[in-house]
Amino acid sequence: MKTILEKLYTEQGDEVRYFIKLNDEKVCLNDFIGQQITMQYLGKIVCSTCSKITDKSFGQGFCYTCFNEAPEASPCIIHPELCEAHLGKGRDVDYEERYHNQTHLVYFAATDKVKVGITRNTQIPTRWIDQGAQSAIILAETPNRYTAGIIEVALKEAYDDKTNWQSMLKDIRDESIDLVEEKWLAQELLPHDLAAFFTEDESVHSINYPVKEYPSTLEAMNFDKMPLISGKLTGMRAQYLYIDGHKVINIRRHTGYEVDIILGDGKD
Repeated sequence: MKTILEKLYTEQGDEVRYFIKLNDEKVCLNDFIGQQITMQYLGKIVCSTCSKITDKSFGQGFCYTCFNEAPEASPCIIHPELCEAHLGKGRDVDYEERYHNQTHLVYFAATDKVKVGITRNTQIPTRWIDQGAQSAIILAETPNRYTAGIIEVALKEAYDDKTNWQSMLKDIRDESIDLVEEKWLAQELLPHDLAAFFTEDESVHSINYPVKEYPSTLEAMNFDKMPLISGKLTGMRAQYLYIDGHKVINIRRHTGYEVDIILGDGKD
């Protein structure tokens, strides 16, 4: 079936359920683990914002113009401390008000190390799943994206803000991590005005991914270098598909790519 790729949709339960959008239908990929998947890139990329055809994808599915002008690609997406929504400013004031001048959470996520991050409160646990976290804890609740970003910056000196994607996809863990202990240690690193946003909630959220067996080595694939990708679907974690055990492809990185997908018995 021909489709324009979007990020994988997820639902958390005892095990995360993954859905891929094939035109107007969301198909559960969990049902196809252990079966064949074939994806053929058809040579067209559609901007996720303006729907224009673009020769190259910038960011996560933008054409060059939208990457530089659209609010969805604002610099404060990557650097929330630059957000000006609370000042009534931004690339699109209405967009900023709806999505950035809203309650945001600062959190710790754990894999092989502790990572600090932020997200809008409505994006929990989706954000953690998209990053492939094995567990997470909420540190602070703030009234806007800017304040959450300031807290994140203050903690970056002691904690990483990037996920090691290879360690995450191999399921390399540090079992000694105590997120509750790390939370209160982190509070002590902040000035009083920022520490005031910390929550009392000590709940640790665990996430289980549908992966048959984690690989010891990885082979990353992308459609720009490999337009035809085919093999046995062996699991999903973060926004990645595992194929034949050790091969992985990041679906979100290919947002806007037109592909022909065949799942299971060969019917598209």
